[in-house]
Amino acid sequence: MELGKLKPYRSWLISGAIASTVSLWLLSGQLGGDDAGVAAAPVNVTTNVTTAAEDTKASVRVRTQQAEEVVRTIVVNGMTEPARVVTIAAETDGRIELVGARRGASVDRGNVIVRLDERDRRARLAEAEATLRQREVEYEARSRLKSERYVSEAQLKEAAALLESARVELTRAKLDLEYMLVRAPFDGALQARHVEVGDFVSRGDPIASFVDNRRIVVSADVSEFDAAYVQPGQPAEAALATGERVRGTIRYVAPVADEATRTFTVELEVDNADGALRAGGTAKLMIPAERVLAHRIPPSLLTLDDAGNVGLKIVNEQDEVEFVVADIALSSDDGIWVAGLPDTATIITVGQGFVSKGAVVNAVPEGETETAVAIKTADEDE
Repeated sequence: MELGKLKPYRSWLISGAIASTVSLWLLSGQLGGDDAGVAAAPVNVTTNVTTAAEDTKASVRVRTQQAEEVVRTIVVNGMTEPARVVTIAAETDGRIELVGARRGASVDRGNVIVRLDERDRRARLAEAEATLRQREVEYEARSRLKSERYVSEAQLKEAAALLESARVELTRAKLDLEYMLVRAPFDGALQARHVEVGDFVSRGDPIASFVDNRRIVVSADVSEFDAAYVQPGQPAEAALATGERVRGTIRYVAPVADEATRTFTVELEVDNADGALRAGGTAKLMIPAERVLAHRIPPSLLTLDDAGNVGLKIVNEQDEVEFVVADIALSSDDGIWVAGLPDTATIITVGQGFVSKGAVVNAVPEGETETAVAIKTADEDE
């Protein structure tokens, strides 16, 4: 065919040629590929998946340690208070004549706090003594006459009754005179005085509030579970708000729990003979309980789970992260002792905040990390 006749169909021919060329190129790629390349493709896919999995596994620093036997300590917040608090009242009527102790002063037993005016009490005492002597003479005389049968048995008993009544009146007169002096009932301190010189008081009126500060009591409430480990006479310790630590003996454990809190009141008695410790402040009561196996850790390793529980994270044999609620058995200056962990535990020391429970991690022992850092530092120095 002549070229001139094909000219109208040139665009069609060019399009067909291009289509044919593309088809041949695609066919050559599928049919003419290298067998080695096809066989190698699956291996590369598997390697990439394994590498990606390793890249997503988090690394944490861990420390494997063995549990030790310690004495679990019951720690509860409480407050200090004096061993005894009494209100001293007037035992007779009278006007305050003398104040013997100022508020807050340390007073020994028997020392005068206030003194009332005596008025006619000494005269009453002298009268009672004279009446008693008279009754004694009368009784002796009737006793002699009774032996001679000049006095009947009834008259003798009447004389004996009068003698006994005179003795009672003398005792009352002596006590009434003694009541003029209001004394300290025991060694302690005058907390408050309710009267001043010139005040008139009647029997039963409050004179002063007196406290026994020679012994301090640390009072706290323990739970139902912990109450079983507390007994009267047991030694214990308390940390005061001032930073002081004192030792004493448990003097009281409530036999019945509080209805509102279901806790038992416990009192620790501490010797305070010099009066250096002050009552009314906050304190932390520490009572030794049973022996348990626990791990010593720094408090910085404690963390929170989704429920808000305080605990720490460990790694099990499958390299999975586990969360253990912290059962603090003992707290000391060099760390806390946590019970409830396996006897041999792998504890996460660095990175616990970036891994969750159940995650599979790459656990790096602390010793290996320190060695790697040391080698790296040496290489940098060279």
